[in-house]
Amino acid sequence: MSDVLALRKIRHSAAHVLASAAFRLFPTIKFDIGPATETGFYYDFDSDHQFNLGDLALLEKEMLSIIGENQNFEKSILTRKEAEKLFSDKNQEYKLSRLADIPEGTEISIYKNGEFIDLCSGPHVANTSEIKAIKLLSVAGAYYRGNENNKQLQRIYGTAFDSQEALDMFLKQMEEAKLRDHRKIGKEMQLFMIDDEFGQGLILWLPNGTIIRNELQKFILSELEKRGYSQVITPNLAKLDIFRTSGHFPYYRDAQYPPIPERVALQKLLNNNATCKEMMDGLENGQLDGFLIKPMNCPGHIKIYASKARSYRELPVKLAEFGTVYRWEQSGELSGMTRVRGFTQDDAHIFCTEEQLGTEINECLELVQLIFKVLGMSDFRVRVSLRDEDSSKYIGSEKSWLCAEKALKQAAESINVPFTIEEGEAAFYGPKIDFVVKDVIGREWQLGTIQVDYNLPERFDLSYIGRDNKPHRPVMIHRAPFGSLERFCGVLIEHFGGNFPTWLAPEQVRILSVNDAATEGVKAIQNRLRKNGLRVCIDIESEKLGAKIRRAELDKVPYMFIVGTSEIENGTVSIRSRVNKSIDGTIDLEKILEIIAKEIQEKRLPSSMS
Repeated sequence: MSDVLALRKIRHSAAHVLASAAFRLFPTIKFDIGPATETGFYYDFDSDHQFNLGDLALLEKEMLSIIGENQNFEKSILTRKEAEKLFSDKNQEYKLSRLADIPEGTEISIYKNGEFIDLCSGPHVANTSEIKAIKLLSVAGAYYRGNENNKQLQRIYGTAFDSQEALDMFLKQMEEAKLRDHRKIGKEMQLFMIDDEFGQGLILWLPNGTIIRNELQKFILSELEKRGYSQVITPNLAKLDIFRTSGHFPYYRDAQYPPIPERVALQKLLNNNATCKEMMDGLENGQLDGFLIKPMNCPGHIKIYASKARSYRELPVKLAEFGTVYRWEQSGELSGMTRVRGFTQDDAHIFCTEEQLGTEINECLELVQLIFKVLGMSDFRVRVSLRDEDSSKYIGSEKSWLCAEKALKQAAESINVPFTIEEGEAAFYGPKIDFVVKDVIGREWQLGTIQVDYNLPERFDLSYIGRDNKPHRPVMIHRAPFGSLERFCGVLIEHFGGNFPTWLAPEQVRILSVNDAATEGVKAIQNRLRKNGLRVCIDIESEKLGAKIRRAELDKVPYMFIVGTSEIENGTVSIRSRVNKSIDGTIDLEKILEIIAKEIQEKRLPSSMS
């Protein structure tokens, strides 16, 4: 068993131990679910008692007591009637509701440790003694089943490890993560804002944050041009029928904004006193025309590909767009820039032949590697998601799938990074690769993805004329190295802790005057730097130099030029550099401009990271 699966078993079991402790301390409590997560576990409770941090300490003490009792986790298989009676007798309506979700004919199992019994499919450790270290972290509200129209339950978060040392390391990492929180740094550096009046989960990019976003876009655009991509732009709104054809509506409607009825058709309904339900039914079954705020960029790119006849000589066709899409996320799931409702993808779709598939996947991987290297994210792993044995739930021919899976596996093998094969995790339309990046404090983030798609070319009847002068179906590759610019920037803020490399920094140089006599000289140097394309500000306030230096340090400016009358007379500046300590000291102005220009051109990382 892999370390990841073993750890998930420990954490899942720790969630049951938490529920056991809660049952002992609060006997009337009601239980919903308690899964393992990537970083720990949680359990959702319904209780008249409002949990606080003091209660977490009591619960944790009781959990340690239960672990010390060496309780076994015992699995039993029940009939549906037996399970219904068990949880009905215990007055656990949430468990009865979850039981009703289990399809007929599916095994129903419970796990028992001590006096606690839970509806659960497992797996668990054999004995509580295998849970070596635990920590309860926080309590928060969580709507039942994630629906804000339902009752709000209390969710207790915790984590568990196979050793105290591993737990201590994780807790230290959490403290560092608080200091690097992109919401905190974003506010301090004025990078972005979220305004409830404007809309939850919708990012307002401030000027400083827009600079970072634009620099990232320029970076990837230059790389795409080298690789033969064509830039396109598609609207944020499209007819509902196009998403019916793609399958995005109504099958994924819960993750989309509601459709917008066509105005004339809507007026007709209103004149006939139609209800909201009748309107929505009409939109769903196609009797009513409407529009959808786009949840995906693919249909627009498909239409551009299909706008003219294509020959095999033209393939691959590579269409790229910084396309903004909108998804409906529950308010409780929103989180700063990393979980939002509107986001811009560095999206591209490659239309190619099956023979070209391997080459194109390798090129996509090479591009992702380059991006991660430039940004100091060279520690990453790859997940290759393939079909499982039940091939009936996938579309496309067996031959096509074997070709795509082989290409993805060979590509993953070729880049010399750790990768795992995850059977059963492929999308129904094709296998995919996900990139999981480790940041400077060891946290993992899932960022870009590459997906092979046989479904949409079929749905939209795409074709090209082959060497045999007959129509053939192209294969489609979806790829987005950043994933979304919002999430990627949120991760970057935390990865760098706001200490961006000079090429990305919103303010690259700050010129500090030593005294009022240097003011005009400072302004002249500022103009000189601006003509060189540098982002530069000046601090000519009448206060002590130490205060100005401290302010620039807090603002995380890569370079400080300290200028007095002697520096102006000599054509020099005194340097304090956050990114390159080796050049601190007095230096000729023209020389430092050459150094900074080369650093920006080469997109160097700060010396502390290189």
